[in-house]
Amino acid sequence: MLIKNVRVFDPDSGTAEPANVRVEDRLITAVGSDVDGPDPWDGQGGLLIPGLIDCHVHVAFPGAKGLPRSARILEAVATLRRLGTRGITTVRDAWGADAGFKHALREGWIEGPDLLVSLRQLSPTGGLGDGWGADTGRLDRIDDPALPDAVFDGADQARAAVRRMVRAGADWVKLGASGALAHLAENKDIRPTDEELHAVTDEARRAGRDVLAHAHTAVAATAAARAGVRSIEHGVFLDDRAVAAMRDHGCWYVPTLAPIPAEHAAAHRRSLALAREAGVPVAAGSDLAPRPHVDLLTELRLLADAGLGAAGALRAATSEAARLLRLDDRGRVAPGLRADLVLLHGADLDVTDLAGRVRAVWQAGRLVRG
Repeated sequence: MLIKNVRVFDPDSGTAEPANVRVEDRLITAVGSDVDGPDPWDGQGGLLIPGLIDCHVHVAFPGAKGLPRSARILEAVATLRRLGTRGITTVRDAWGADAGFKHALREGWIEGPDLLVSLRQLSPTGGLGDGWGADTGRLDRIDDPALPDAVFDGADQARAAVRRMVRAGADWVKLGASGALAHLAENKDIRPTDEELHAVTDEARRAGRDVLAHAHTAVAATAAARAGVRSIEHGVFLDDRAVAAMRDHGCWYVPTLAPIPAEHAAAHRRSLALAREAGVPVAAGSDLAPRPHVDLLTELRLLADAGLGAAGALRAATSEAARLLRLDDRGRVAPGLRADLVLLHGADLDVTDLAGRVRAVWQAGRLVRG
């Protein structure tokens, strides 16, 4: 197949140049103004970007209370299909999806992006991964044997929790390095000790996995970065010390601007500015859990408005996201890489209304929209 008459976006330079793109099977084989090939697809001067990568989703998180357990699974099927048609071709799930979703996608039972799973969020007793209610005791809204127990106390139990996730098929290990925003307001922010943090990251490394860490506060982000997590998620209240620790320890920042309440928006944007000034790499994630679902296309608009600009926002969801996830086969439009491609109406880089501009989507060379 040949995609002709397009402007190809290079996320690393932030520019788009006229070119044709040849695709053979699953791969891009040539990019250039003189490239020819069979079955031409006329892009009509539109913008061709790499398939978008969302580094923080919850495709199978519980929704309304009181529904049977199957509702969580069935909603995920529709959610994954919708993400694929909106140009999102790879996602990292940050709590809720198990390895069965990956199997179903591989087998073609359901449609959607490539999926990396972390299963559950590890945390100490009383932390974010420990569902508990004063009236019910231990409360597990997911209650699924495919998602093993994630609660630990002490370094040995932390290592065992990592091993349970790996045994159940986790690609990444998710760690609650701080509580939720509500926990901060209620002065119930129970965090892992430094010894526990290091145990989680060391055991994950021994198993060939990286750790993503939920961390709202500067102290939690600092401790997690020093322990060797791969990415800090959310980071609403970072400070100079936290971003220095992230920079010095090669830690990425996935800010997830979309779901954070308006009263914290200004602090969150300051945290993003501090991270960028310190040279911390930024990757895009939408935190898809809240209803109604707000996906990556909204997050890109918020990132652009927060100082990244349109090119920087697209970079955070393509080449930078691929680097964070160690996926060296995607994230750019270049020979030898997977043909994950999105064709947009119009040639400009504006991300204000990406949903309205998506004309065609290819995932690994297969047309999924258009």
